[in-house]
Amino acid sequence: MSQKNAQNSRERRAKRLAIRLGLHLMTCQKPDKRVLAHGGYMLRDGATMKIVFGDAEYLFSASLDDVEAWLEERER
Repeated sequence: MSQKNAQNSRERRAKRLAIRLGLHLMTCQKPDKRVLAHGGYMLRDGATMKIVFGDAEYLFSASLDDVEAWLEERER
């Protein structure tokens, strides 16, 4: 499997997990230098539309690894 396909697969898995928890996985459509360096993802609560993860210092600051770890911790 190519790296691009693996990334897409991980994103789909994270989206499914987020949906089970009532969240939306958001990806940055126009990344800036900070986002390109290590981020690109945020999680938003589906009911309140508030950002719950990925906006620490700037929007879309979470990496896919960060998002997966955060979601798996909440699922337990």
